[in-house]
Amino acid sequence: MIRSALREDVRPAAEVASASYRAAFAPILDAEELARRTPESFVPRFEASLARLTVAVSGGRVVGFSLVTGTHLDMLFIDPAAQGTGAGRGLLDEAVARGVCSLECFRANAPARGFYERAGWVVTRGYSRPFAGRLHHFVYYERNTL
Repeated sequence: MIRSALREDVRPAAEVASASYRAAFAPILDAEELARRTPESFVPRFEASLARLTVAVSGGRVVGFSLVTGTHLDMLFIDPAAQGTGAGRGLLDEAVARGVCSLECFRANAPARGFYERAGWVVTRGYSRPFAGRLHHFVYYERNTL
């Protein structure tokens, strides 16, 4: 089930974010940066942006979430144990239905890139920018509406 987040979803979403960071970004970010991405590090951001947070719930627990600003998808993470269950696609489809048409992704994050491209998103540009104290390479996706 995909629904708007409730205050009690903040901590479970933060736990998903922390686990997902460690799983997805281990080849991209250094170990110290990954260690800083604890659930506690995400809670304040999610509390401040609760109205923009959507969760995927399965078996009574939060298994994923998306965070949207305007028409941009800021974050979409799925608990590593729940990947491949359709939760990510459900969150992405829900975001698109609300008008989301752009997102960015680490260029080196091949699994996420494959997910977005299978869903019809296209890379419109690549660039580098600072993230977590280092310069990283990103790709910018836009929704293919054709």
